[in-house]
Amino acid sequence: MKFLVINGPNLNLLGLREPDIYGNQSFEALERFIRESCEKEEVDCTLFQHNHEGAIVDEIQKAYGVYDGIIINPAAYTHTSVAILDALKAVAIPTVEVHLSDISAREPFRNHSYVSLAAIQTIKGKGFEGYREGITVLKKYLLERK
Repeated sequence: MKFLVINGPNLNLLGLREPDIYGNQSFEALERFIRESCEKEEVDCTLFQHNHEGAIVDEIQKAYGVYDGIIINPAAYTHTSVAILDALKAVAIPTVEVHLSDISAREPFRNHSYVSLAAIQTIKGKGFEGYREGITVLKKYLLERK
């Protein structure tokens, strides 16, 4: 089983960026956590982070026929990107949306997620653990569909 894990803009600044919201752990620590979580679930993973919407769209398009599932934290693009939504819908790869913070408990503009329209589940407000949950949810979903 192969997953593509996508992290959007500014997540590369974890540990520096608003630690009261996102915590003090670095992006490198998050990537390590994701790799270890995938390894425990016997899932191969490729990690991708980019600050540019088009690069994220390109990576989603390249995933077609390569990956069994996508885990995505679109960050700020959650609330603005129809392009990412359309790419996810186009490739139709089962996707779980993950957010470190609880976007529904933050500013009103963060309450709407375009990506959730293509996701089988949205996990929010669980920090790094949300990625582990996303991996297990996606794996279970894929196994049940076989």
